[in-house]
Amino acid sequence: MFDIQDELKKLPDKPGVYIMKDENADIIYVGKAVVLKNRVRQYFQMSSNHTEKVRAMVSRIKEFEYIVTNSELEALILECNLIKKYKPKYNILLKDDKNYPYIKVTLNEEYPRILMTRRVEKDGAKYFGPYSNYTAVKETIEHIKKTFPLKTCNKVLPRDIGKERPCLNYHIFQCMAPCQGDINKEVYRSVMKDICLFLGGHQEEVISKLEQQMKTAAENMEFEKAASIRNKINNLKHIAEKQKVLSADMEDQDVISLVKGKTDACIQIFFIRGGKLIGREHFIFAGEVDTPNNELEASFVKQFYGSADFIPEEIIMQDEIEDSDVVENWLSEKRSKRVHIRVPKKGEKRKLVEMVSENAMISLRQFEDNALVEGAVTREGLSGFASVLGLENEPERIEAYDISNTGSSEIVASMVVFEDGKPAKKEYRKFKIKTIDLQDDYASMREVISRRFRHAQKEEAAQPGSDKAKFSKLPDIILLDGGIGHVNAVRPVIEELNIKIPLFGMVKDENHRTRGLVSDNKEITLSNNLPVLRFVTSIQDEAHRFAIEYNRKLREKRYTRSVLDDIEGIGPKKKKALLKHFGSVNRIKAAGVDDLEAVEGINKPLAEKICEFFRS
Repeated sequence: MFDIQDELKKLPDKPGVYIMKDENADIIYVGKAVVLKNRVRQYFQMSSNHTEKVRAMVSRIKEFEYIVTNSELEALILECNLIKKYKPKYNILLKDDKNYPYIKVTLNEEYPRILMTRRVEKDGAKYFGPYSNYTAVKETIEHIKKTFPLKTCNKVLPRDIGKERPCLNYHIFQCMAPCQGDINKEVYRSVMKDICLFLGGHQEEVISKLEQQMKTAAENMEFEKAASIRNKINNLKHIAEKQKVLSADMEDQDVISLVKGKTDACIQIFFIRGGKLIGREHFIFAGEVDTPNNELEASFVKQFYGSADFIPEEIIMQDEIEDSDVVENWLSEKRSKRVHIRVPKKGEKRKLVEMVSENAMISLRQFEDNALVEGAVTREGLSGFASVLGLENEPERIEAYDISNTGSSEIVASMVVFEDGKPAKKEYRKFKIKTIDLQDDYASMREVISRRFRHAQKEEAAQPGSDKAKFSKLPDIILLDGGIGHVNAVRPVIEELNIKIPLFGMVKDENHRTRGLVSDNKEITLSNNLPVLRFVTSIQDEAHRFAIEYNRKLREKRYTRSVLDDIEGIGPKKKKALLKHFGSVNRIKAAGVDDLEAVEGINKPLAEKICEFFRS
């Protein structure tokens, strides 16, 4: 038997990698440590400081082993290799192993070619990229080939010069035919130099050079040559227009930013080469919303660049990452040149990070919307929802309620309906709270539930089975936006009306994100059940959206037209100030002169005029 507490005492004061295993001896987590003894012990102490994910992992650890290394850098490299090999369940995993396309210029050949590749090698060729879009690479190469008549065949030159007749490309002016020996090698390579300048971000320099050649040809009355150069310039401008200038540094940079939603996180990376954006990519980390930013970003950097063919000289990050110095040294070693990881706080580079962050948020929203549209959330979430609540069947109709108010005014409630796991918007209902004029979510929730089901009972008594009834269709389950307090406030109403429908609260965490479901002082945590968490979150968000929408509509209506508009001297600003201060017209009506004077912009004569208006 493996005695964890006994083994913890044996851990060394050295750097290394630790490997956590479950009861089946399967590897469930791999991590690195500067001091193994300190790091591994932390998992088995102060569990209240751990995230839900870490607590779940620790509960499954039945044994661990470790490998001592000579340095923290060695530990980092070993950690990356082990994660890639075993893909442990509780490690943050980058689910994207595709090789990005590059443009390769074979400068290692006497007569270079230009082609696309997905592999960067140390072969003397020059590589440009990575590009995230294969089509963009293909289009760029085609435009360059049309602009510069280059060799595209596999003939080995100068060995094969003069052995065969030139191919069709020569006759349609798409190749200079170096295979015939008609062009000097230095002239040919000078053309390749211009292409490399262009691909390296120096488009203006190449275009300016061509414009000068066009001008000279025109002055020499060589109009056909001038027209040909003009067409080349237009081709190059077409390519250059698609590459947005993002950095004045003209460096190779990757810009990385992270955003989080209710359940998932997204990392976006922009590839900037020679100051221009050549591509971008995003990665979704499902269920990693509680993982600290620096830990998530560090895992991404290590996995992404661990298998990358190209590492830029500068990586611009949104946040400081764990062990940034060690990661910098590791990347520098891989690149054979110095790599800098920077976290800008202001200036142009900070604006770059913010722009990437905005794009990351768009990508995350698209992912969430697509998940809903494609039904993944509905299918898995609904079946899992029934399972965690112990229901015999999947609920056909779910009703969810939320309260929204502006202080003590515009107190409203929403009722949203999900049928077969999908929003049934025609079944939505909204309520204006009538019995209270104070901010009291419990009392408001009691009122709306009472009104909803009393309506149903009246409709059933008056018109049994009528299709025109608005409330007679009853739910299979009731969800309230709130915790155990909301459930306890509403349960007496349910019991009084003799309604036998399961009742649950959708409870949130300290970050206002859905945490789980609660009923009768028992909470069901959903952090380890991502499909159900997404499903419940979508219901809670929809109930909240519908309530807020109704509240905003009433608020705008109140601020737009009021009896206060009939009082001379009361304009839009003073009307808004009065309503904000007192909450309602009835309270303004009951206020005295002194009370009214307490409002900004209301002097004594105007306060007396308001009192007189309501008295008369």
